[in-house]
Amino acid sequence: MHKLGISERKTAIKLPRRQFLQLAAGAALLPFVPHIARAQAYPSRPVRIIVGSAAGGISDIVARLIAQWLSERLGQPFVVENRTGASGTIADQAAVNAPHDGYTLVLSGLAQAINVTLYDKLNFISNILPVAGIIRTPLVMEVNPSFPAKTVPEFIAYAKANPGKINVGSGGNGSPSHMFGELFKMMTGLNMVHVPYRGTALALTDLLGGQVQVVFDAVPSSVGHIRANRLRALAVTTAMRSDALPEIPIMGDFVPGYEASAWLGLSAPKNTPPEIIDKLNREINAGLADPKIQTRLAEQGGTAIADLAADYRKLFADETEKWAKVIKLAGIKQD
Repeated sequence: MHKLGISERKTAIKLPRRQFLQLAAGAALLPFVPHIARAQAYPSRPVRIIVGSAAGGISDIVARLIAQWLSERLGQPFVVENRTGASGTIADQAAVNAPHDGYTLVLSGLAQAINVTLYDKLNFISNILPVAGIIRTPLVMEVNPSFPAKTVPEFIAYAKANPGKINVGSGGNGSPSHMFGELFKMMTGLNMVHVPYRGTALALTDLLGGQVQVVFDAVPSSVGHIRANRLRALAVTTAMRSDALPEIPIMGDFVPGYEASAWLGLSAPKNTPPEIIDKLNREINAGLADPKIQTRLAEQGGTAIADLAADYRKLFADETEKWAKVIKLAGIKQD
């Protein structure tokens, strides 16, 4: 019987060891294979995007814009489902209760960050995962042309000289238009009367008619009235001027530290696989870099928010904390 020499024994031992290491390396990757495969296969059927407002508004327009982009990029229909009522909480609850498989998404934003404080039993924030931001928009502080103030400093001076005599119209208790007005009141120390309506369109009608003196409204629904001199814009609420109203100053020029913006993005039920969240985030950000989508968002008076999912989660947390302070200090209660 032939005995192996030293070099032969080394070769005999070395080959199985190399094979073992190759097999071990492959085995180490096995736990990740299902996750990679799941991300690559997603979506394999239609995905719904729940929107808590009626068709035709900015939320619906933004949702449908992104839905069309995702449908074209990912090869499956992304279908917008409008569920109105209860300040959007019906839509939010439907999203929270949906399977966490990536096939139910919800348009989320400032309204949810406000509602989590207004509605004690709302469990939306703790049960969703922000996926990606889409758009940030300013509101515009505007008055009837018959109002004596032509600038924010003149408005503040007039309001201080006439406490309790200025009516501030809003789209309803706890709405962004209400909250932005409350923040303005708090930071200026003004005494003004809040007049809530069932939607900013009704508040705008009474502002045009002179029944209320000031409204904080979204740029797209007011810009036509402003350009036609039916309303007078005093300032936009964001830290930068609006492309739609470039001649209008920012509120921070007159009220240092004032900044407020409306924003929208997509979220998914908690425990949705992270690889699906990451895939959606990448595809949405790719859309936000597209000039055509940027133009469409600009038509809504806003700018694109291109960020990581973690950045959108931080925005949610920061805004929730910010508006909780305003709600508590102003003593705002749900209807």
